Amino acid sequence: MPFLCLSGCDLYYEAHGSGPAVVFAHGLGGNHLSWWQQVPHFRDRYTCIAFAHRGFAPSVEAPGGPGPAAFVDDLAALIGHLDLPDVRLVAQSMGGWTCLGYALRHPEKVRALVMACTTGSLKHPEVERLASLTPESTRDDLLARGIHPAAGERMARELPALHFLYREIDGLSVGLDKMKIRAALRTLRTTPAERVAGLRVPVLCLTGEEDAVMPPDAVAVLASLIPGARLERVPKAGHSVYFERPEIFNRLVDDFLKAAGT
Repeated sequence: MPFLCLSGCDLYYEAHGSGPAVVFAHGLGGNHLSWWQQVPHFRDRYTCIAFAHRGFAPSVEAPGGPGPAAFVDDLAALIGHLDLPDVRLVAQSMGGWTCLGYALRHPEKVRALVMACTTGSLKHPEVERLASLTPESTRDDLLARGIHPAAGERMARELPALHFLYREIDGLSVGLDKMKIRAALRTLRTTPAERVAGLRVPVLCLTGEEDAVMPPDAVAVLASLIPGARLERVPKAGHSVYFERPEIFNRLVDDFLKAAGT
């Protein structure tokens, strides 16, 4: 099993296929396995790299480590370790902090960026207002009914086997304090709008119209700030479009990468 040994962290990753590199960064409810419907689709044309963020099994982090504050450094170390000349980044939810941060820090390395159901580290009053309209009680109600909020009510109802698999992947990171990670991510929303507006790489912002975690209109705010960014809203999909509607997600990403000439 390939691990990249970093200070206080063993970072697990996998590489499949050949061609230009696409790096997939998962959300809070996942790990490298989250991309099981994307890697087989893209690996005949791209080198697909999936990793588990520090602390998310099978990656490990030493007690008292920096957690999400080190996500961008970890991605930079992985890209350097693999000696990738350039990358295409596909971020889901929490992975948006990782990939947006890397794109802002190393724009010369990023050929394209996909921000799925995330605004990453963007600090913006409208995003904060929209987020406040989704009360914790909504999440608590879904959990009380055995529904993973990041999977959503429709997936649980219409695709119960997929919902079960999502919960199983989430459960692999035993002992990880995800409430603490969620709080840390909130404190890392420090990127001003003007810095995001300075991005000059092709960006696709993608959202599910039934997302109960990240308001679709908040993703639209991110897209509106980035020159030339493309926004796609997927109907009948929740927070995890890549998992719930993989055919649509893969097509949208495929078309975007082709249009970006990558």
